[in-house]
Amino acid sequence: MKRTIAIILLVLLVGGTLLFAAGVQEPQAEQKKYVLKFNHVLTPQDPYHGAFLKWAEAVKERTNGGLTIEVFPSAQLGVEEDILEQIRQGANVGQNTDAARLGMYVPDMAAMNAPYFVETLEEVQKLNTLPTVQAWKAELERTQGFKVLSFFWVQGFRQMITSKPINKPADLAGLRIRTPPAPIWQESIRAIGATPVAMNYGDMYSGLQTKAIDGLELSFTATATGNFHEVTKYVNETKHILLINFEVISSKWFNSLPVEYQKILEEECNKAGLEVSRQYLEEIDPKNLELLKSKGMVYVPASDIDMKAFKAAGEAAYVKLNLQAARDQIYKELGKSK
Repeated sequence: MKRTIAIILLVLLVGGTLLFAAGVQEPQAEQKKYVLKFNHVLTPQDPYHGAFLKWAEAVKERTNGGLTIEVFPSAQLGVEEDILEQIRQGANVGQNTDAARLGMYVPDMAAMNAPYFVETLEEVQKLNTLPTVQAWKAELERTQGFKVLSFFWVQGFRQMITSKPINKPADLAGLRIRTPPAPIWQESIRAIGATPVAMNYGDMYSGLQTKAIDGLELSFTATATGNFHEVTKYVNETKHILLINFEVISSKWFNSLPVEYQKILEEECNKAGLEVSRQYLEEIDPKNLELLKSKGMVYVPASDIDMKAFKAAGEAAYVKLNLQAARDQIYKELGKSK
C-alpha cells in the first residue's frame, strides 16, 4: 500500500511539473533590427523624395519594424561618389544613382544613360528581363559590391535648360552645360553640341547666377523644384535622355538580411518606383512644365526641334565610349530598331 501511494504521489508530482512547464513560455529572443540609410541629391519637394518615403513606410510595415529605411534628401549623407564608395565597402547605406555612374564600374552599363537609348517606361521594364542586363547586374554585384534593388525609377526626360532657344544641335555650340562627372554623361552632352561642365547638383543654381555655366539638362520637374526659372530663361524639349535611376545598396549588407527581408526590400522598391515614374511622366512633368511657363520660362516644344538631327548627333557618344555593340545587343534582345 505504501509503495502504491508513493508511486501515485510521484506521478502527480511529475505531471504537475510538466503542466507547469507547459504553461510557462520561454521569453522569445528579441527580433534583430536592420537600418538602411538611403541618400539622394534631390530636394524634399521632389516627387521622388515622397516616393522614397513611401517605399520606407511599406518596408517597415511588411517587416513589422525589423527593417527600416531612413531617407536623406539633398545629399545630407554626402556627395554621391562618396556614398557609392561606402556602399562598396559594405556600409548600410544606399544611393539613388544612374547608369552613367554605374558604367564607371561595369562599362557597358553606361549605354543605358546614352542619348535616345529608350523612350518609354515599358521599355525600361523590359530591360530588366534581358539576359544582357541581368549579366551586367550580376557582374556589378560580384566584382564591385553593388546590389541593384531596382531601376524602375524613371525620372522623366532630360531637357536643355538654357539662356537661349535651342532648335538644333548647332544652337548648343559654345554653351557650357552642367553635367554629372561620369564619362557617358559628359560625352552625351558633347555629342549633341554643348560643352559639358562637371558640377555637383547643389552648385547648379549659383553656377547659373555666376555664369560659371550657361545651362542645365534636367527634367521639367527638377527644373521647377530647383527654382531654376529664377536664373535662366528657356526650357527646350530635346528629350535627349530618358533618365533611368538605379537604387543601389551594398551586396554584402543585402546578403546579411533575412531572405524574407531581401524579397520585401526589392518588391517594394520596384512598386514605389513604377508608381512614381508613371506619375512623373503622365502627370507631374507636364504639370511642372506649365508651372515653369507661368513663371516666365519660354518653352520650345519638341515639334520645333530637329529631333532627327539630335538623334544622329547622339550617336557620337556611343562611338566615343565604344558602346555601340552593347546598345545593339540590347536592341536585338528588345526587338527594337535603331
